[in-house]
Amino acid sequence: MGLKLKIIINPSSGRETARVNIEDMLAYLASQKKLERADIYYTAARYDATNYAKNTNVDEYDYLIAVGGDGTVNEVVTGMLLGGVDIPLAIYTSGTVNDFATINHLPSIPSDFARMLMNPEFKRVDCGKAGDSYFLNVLAGGLMTEVAYTVPSDLKTAFGPAAYWISALKDIPTINKTIPLKITTDDGEYEADAIMFLISNSKSVGGFRKLMTMADLSDGLLDILVVKKMDISDIMPLLGKIVLGDHIHNDNVLYLQSQKFELSTTSDAIITLDVDGEEGPVLPTTVECIKNAVNLIIPGKEDSL
Repeated sequence: MGLKLKIIINPSSGRETARVNIEDMLAYLASQKKLERADIYYTAARYDATNYAKNTNVDEYDYLIAVGGDGTVNEVVTGMLLGGVDIPLAIYTSGTVNDFATINHLPSIPSDFARMLMNPEFKRVDCGKAGDSYFLNVLAGGLMTEVAYTVPSDLKTAFGPAAYWISALKDIPTINKTIPLKITTDDGEYEADAIMFLISNSKSVGGFRKLMTMADLSDGLLDILVVKKMDISDIMPLLGKIVLGDHIHNDNVLYLQSQKFELSTTSDAIITLDVDGEEGPVLPTTVECIKNAVNLIIPGKEDSL
């Protein structure tokens, strides 16, 4: 018997190559006589992927496959958790940044992805929750963090990762604009004038492979990194340390781990958070880690060479 797959795909993702890649992947499975059924659901609007995933009959499928960038994956995971859909999830990378896929070495070549489905390993990974929003990779606030959900889709399609940097340039003059941030954990309270802050379950965020140096996808903890107010002259030295993964003890950085964070601010401004590249809740909010929330398909030994 072959695999029974439910595939949720963002057709505009990956410079619109996602559909071709999926067709090639399915053709490979069929050629190996490993495919029984593939139901494909295309997204056309926000929350489509969430609704498709939420309404999955776990008795009909072996695996659920999310095809798209971090935002599409976020919607699929959200739908699975809201609907109690606990079947293995495969993530096909075709977005602009793909932090979560990168850190898990998930294949992007159709035949490699097909072989992963044929010879899978399974890994239970944690998920973050902020208010009513879930995130598999990162929650962010402050400088540049709204870029992911304000960059037009056609700009992402045309320019790929460069679209983020093009749009982010406008934020540089606001480097001195900070958020008076208060963080409460089980271990204590912390305050900082934050330029930006990130909460993640993954080491790789925003294309920086070592940004969350202590993060572990299955440890039941989330990591928070706060970049404090600093002089412009300190930015490049800090970026250098971030690239090397040698930044968490820098005086301009606050780095913490906890199962739960309570975030608040004394600012009168509305602070909107970014959740896996999409617009999320506003401060104040409580962020917590849901341990072992998702059963992720990763490459088996044959594909990890």
